[in-house]
Amino acid sequence: MESYGLQKKRDALVSCLKEMDSLLIAFSGGVDSTLLLSVAREVLGKRILAVTAGSIIHRKRDIKRASDFCGELGIRHLIVEPGEMKVDAFLRNGEDRCFQCKKILFRILVKIAHENAIDSLAHGANYDDLNDYRPGFRAAQEAGVAAPMVDVRLTKQEIREISRQMHLTTSELPSSPCLATRIPYGSPITEEKLVMIDKAEEFLEKQGFSAPRVRHHGSVARIEVMRNEIGCLLDKNKRGLICEKIKGIGFDHVSVDLEGYISGKMNRSVKVGV
Repeated sequence: MESYGLQKKRDALVSCLKEMDSLLIAFSGGVDSTLLLSVAREVLGKRILAVTAGSIIHRKRDIKRASDFCGELGIRHLIVEPGEMKVDAFLRNGEDRCFQCKKILFRILVKIAHENAIDSLAHGANYDDLNDYRPGFRAAQEAGVAAPMVDVRLTKQEIREISRQMHLTTSELPSSPCLATRIPYGSPITEEKLVMIDKAEEFLEKQGFSAPRVRHHGSVARIEVMRNEIGCLLDKNKRGLICEKIKGIGFDHVSVDLEGYISGKMNRSVKVGV
C-alpha cells in the first residue's frame, strides 16, 4: 500500500472533520468507528460525543470495549437503548431489517445531538461497504448522518493500516456486525435466538476461533469460521465438545459451512437493487 496515497486520504479525513464545529459519532467500538472517533478527537478535542447502541442485538463485550475506549481517552460517551426489539418492522426481519434498525437509532442520535447543541452527526461506514447490500445507508442519509470515511474513499484495509500507525488496539479486530445478521431474512428475530447465537459464538471464540459466526436456521446451528480454521473445527478432539456445548445452548443440530466465513454471505438472497 502506497504510504503517500494513504496519508493523502488521512489528510482528507482530517480536513472533512475540520469543517464541523461539533460532532456526534455513532460508536460501535469496532475498527471503523474507533478510527473515526480517534481522528475526530485529534481534530475537535472535547467537541465530540460518542453514542453506542446498547440493546440485545449487540454483544455485551463489544459495548464494554466501546465504553472502555472512551473512558481511557476521556471522551464523552453515552450508551442508549434504541428499542428496536419493540418494533414489528424490525422483528419481522425483512430485507429492510438494517434500514429499520438504523432508522430507529439515528432518530435517537439526532435528538441527542439537538439536546447537546451538536451540529453534525457521523457513522463509521467505509468505502468497501458500498460493495455490499447496506440499506442502513439510506437511513443515515435520511437522518443527515455523514459518512466521512466513505467520502474520502477509505477502504477497510486502509483503515486498519492507519489504525496500526496510530497504535489503536482495534487495528486487527475482526468485524462484528449485530447478532441479528446471523438470522436469515424472513425468520423473525427473537430474544431467545439472539441469546443462543451470542452464547455459541462466545464459546467458539474461547476455543480459539478468530471470527466465528453461528447462523440460526431454526433447530440448526450453521457454523462459519475462517477457512484456515475449518480443520480445527472438525478435529476429532474438538468436534464432540463443540457439538455438546452448542446443543446445550438450545440447537438440535450442528453443521459446518465448508465454504468458511465470508462477509455478507447472508445477503446472497437479496435481489440486486433492492
